[in-house]
Amino acid sequence: MRIAIDGYNLAMPQGTGVATYGYGLAEALKELGHQVEGVFGIAVGEDPALKEIRFFEALGRTTKPLSGKALLYRRAREFPVNFFGARVAPVPSSAFVEKRVFEKRLPAFDRIHTTRRLFERAERYFQLTGRFLSVGMMDPPDIMHWTYPLPLKLEGARNIYTLHDLVPLRLPYTTLDVKRYYHALVKRCIAEADHIVTVSESSRRDIEQIFGTPRGGITNTYQSAPMPPELSDQDRAADAASIEGIFGLKPQGYFLYFGAIEPKKNLGRLIEAYLSLMTETPLVIVGGRSWQSEDELKLITPQGAQGGIVSRLAGRIVRLDYLPRTLLMRLVRGAKAVAFPSLYEGFGLPVLEAMQLGVPVLTSNTSSLVEVAGNASVMVDPYDIRAIAGGLAALDSDADLRSRIAQAGGKQAGMFSTRLYTQRLDEMIKAIAL
Repeated sequence: MRIAIDGYNLAMPQGTGVATYGYGLAEALKELGHQVEGVFGIAVGEDPALKEIRFFEALGRTTKPLSGKALLYRRAREFPVNFFGARVAPVPSSAFVEKRVFEKRLPAFDRIHTTRRLFERAERYFQLTGRFLSVGMMDPPDIMHWTYPLPLKLEGARNIYTLHDLVPLRLPYTTLDVKRYYHALVKRCIAEADHIVTVSESSRRDIEQIFGTPRGGITNTYQSAPMPPELSDQDRAADAASIEGIFGLKPQGYFLYFGAIEPKKNLGRLIEAYLSLMTETPLVIVGGRSWQSEDELKLITPQGAQGGIVSRLAGRIVRLDYLPRTLLMRLVRGAKAVAFPSLYEGFGLPVLEAMQLGVPVLTSNTSSLVEVAGNASVMVDPYDIRAIAGGLAALDSDADLRSRIAQAGGKQAGMFSTRLYTQRLDEMIKAIAL
């Protein structure tokens, strides 16, 4: 079959968990023998000689959102277009443009389609009308898989939507989403979709509890976390020496948190728990700042410092921003333990990635994290700072505990293998195609 997925998250230069999901989805579909196509919102102009060049130029750049008069002007200019829908056109593919720099973030699509600002226009249209923007395409695919709740519908295809979680509704104080908009969007996805996909039983329960059973049915496929091929080819000792050379971190000599820095991730409590231990094992934090990150990091920033705490943190807490996925996974593999006591997750990709790499995990006894980690982690109440500290202390001091959890984690990760994920996708696609 021909199956398209959206490039909403794939186009983001620093990636997201949903981008990892989209990449893994595309690779699994190709493994099943389907033709996989991408639908993007990148402007490429009308000149056929420049379309491919402009597409990859935009893909390699970070654009700043418009504001003020510039934003009003663009909305006014695009307003009439929205009511006539949108139409995506193919991007030519050649060997002329050097694309290897994108091979770790962009799936090997059989075809790519795009039109300018597709996702922004759809959002604006939904805000104005409460309806999904209709997208036209010459010779549309059999299935259009939107990997995120987007107010779009491809004409001539079966439209399925992945709802990863309902965190903006379950924990409304942890996100900046406009809750009325988000609720209406998910409700419309449920009503419009030929099928709904989710990634855990926890998320499935949330969806059915708040919105009922979707008209087109719902499937929990879980998800996989494909590892960069070069990671498995790299000798662990050489990898550890490389990480020590780059970051000055000893092999299995540091705790690691990686993910967004935002209220849902519970980093503030993790930092407080870690500081209470007075351990010499550093805590490494990898993640870009998001909203309210200042509150989460207040114990390790000068404006939040009290009693000389900053001077006592020298060498104990290491802050790193975004890292390319391969380098990040190498950093994960060298950790003593990964700490991910998130308040709520639709899946919890960092937990699976750590288990796949044989690294012991501390995580939360809430939401999907219970499904993903199973009995292969140190599980704590994410609201209990003393419990988090106790879990860290146990992992810090007990080598046998770390070994047992790492071994159990490898077995648990097998439940979310690419093979099983591909099998679940195959069953869902066959059911939709009937």
